[in-house]
Amino acid sequence: MDMNKLSGEVVDAAIQVHKALGPGLLESTYERCLQQELLLRDIKVERQVICPIEYRGLKLDEGYRLDLVVEDSIIVELKAVEVLNEVHTAQLLTYLKLTNIELGLLINFNVTLLKDGLRRLTTAKPNPKPSVHSVHSVV
Repeated sequence: MDMNKLSGEVVDAAIQVHKALGPGLLESTYERCLQQELLLRDIKVERQVICPIEYRGLKLDEGYRLDLVVEDSIIVELKAVEVLNEVHTAQLLTYLKLTNIELGLLINFNVTLLKDGLRRLTTAKPNPKPSVHSVHSVV
């Protein structure tokens, strides 16, 4: 599935969960319900995926877990906090780097409107636009 379409499905599923439950619950509740909503849409999703860390030959499995991994291509990090902070963004960016997954969604369910709690992050480099010179050199 196209990454934009897939991430759109995840966001739509999160909106459905938020409409049904509203803000104020535990993160784990939203996590399990979002997993169920995605499964009902026939989207592969894994919950609490172990994220090992390697440092100079030392492999650490110290309890770092990804909330949800969708179709092996999107990390979904869920929060139920008053406000998203830069540390939440940094956490997701670090997970993307450690796993070589390029797309992540940071979703805070503790908001009145879910769109106010959404961040889409990517580590992918944008495709450079070809310069006029390089276009003319293609034969």
